[in-house]
Amino acid sequence: MSTLSQKTVRNDITFSGVGLHSGKFVKLVIKPSNSNTGIIFKRVDLTTNNLVFPSFENVSNTSLNTTISNQFGVKVSTIEHLMGALYGLGVDNALIEIDGFEVPILDGSAKEFITKIMKTGFTISSDPIKVIKINKKVKFSDGQRTISIEPSKLSLDIDFEIKYKNSVIGTQKNKINLYEDDLLDIFNSRTFCLYEDIEKIKKNGLAKGGSLENAIVVKDNDILNKEKLRNAKEFVNHKILDCVGDLYTSGYRMIASVICSQGGHFLTNQLLRKVFENKENFSIIEIKGRNLPHTTLNRTFLKSIA
Repeated sequence: MSTLSQKTVRNDITFSGVGLHSGKFVKLVIKPSNSNTGIIFKRVDLTTNNLVFPSFENVSNTSLNTTISNQFGVKVSTIEHLMGALYGLGVDNALIEIDGFEVPILDGSAKEFITKIMKTGFTISSDPIKVIKINKKVKFSDGQRTISIEPSKLSLDIDFEIKYKNSVIGTQKNKINLYEDDLLDIFNSRTFCLYEDIEKIKKNGLAKGGSLENAIVVKDNDILNKEKLRNAKEFVNHKILDCVGDLYTSGYRMIASVICSQGGHFLTNQLLRKVFENKENFSIIEIKGRNLPHTTLNRTFLKSIA
């Protein structure tokens, strides 16, 4: 089969653990799925109305995570790390069965998702992949926080910046080419918070499952985790992981350039809503080996994203 074809996981892949915000133990299974079905979440703890599609239109909450809900109010929360892993590994189609409402946080990164999916392997179909090509620049701002997306010839580039008053985090920047760079540091980077924010977060009913086992906690000029940092830019790299996962709620991989300063789940979702409200902003391209759009893609690039 061609590397330009859609793929799914070869066999069932099981994960289990606590939800970061709910604190509830949950089991999740990624199952193979047919071509052109996309990514679908299924709440197996419910018997009816239990399918939830990870679309930007279904995002119902962006407070410290990305939550999706269907028309019946059935939700799945904290999907961003898993979605980022699926995007990064080029998984086009998968049925994700989950017996609760929150994806397990595992170690706070996408590391375990990536490792198990790669170990299991993939099934390649005969159906061509589809990608979204951004045609026009679109920007969304919320005060000093900004995000934009614009055309790119060959790749998905993400240029991300964070700014914190805390001296340990400070201002960090990183830029990646999602289809060519080594993304190990991105996938391995964990979620993080400031120690002084924990009480406020928990008062809002969040982070009930948070611990030093699944999040970096920064207190004054120190990192409380024994492991310290996995890479020098772990804070901004985790934000890039979140961004990749949130971008996949577009339904497809992308050819675009994204620039973000002090963004997060809310900004990315609002950007996607703005992009898709005007059909002139984007094109959905079906990639066929005999009919490649040479002006925007080449075979080497296409192999890398498949």
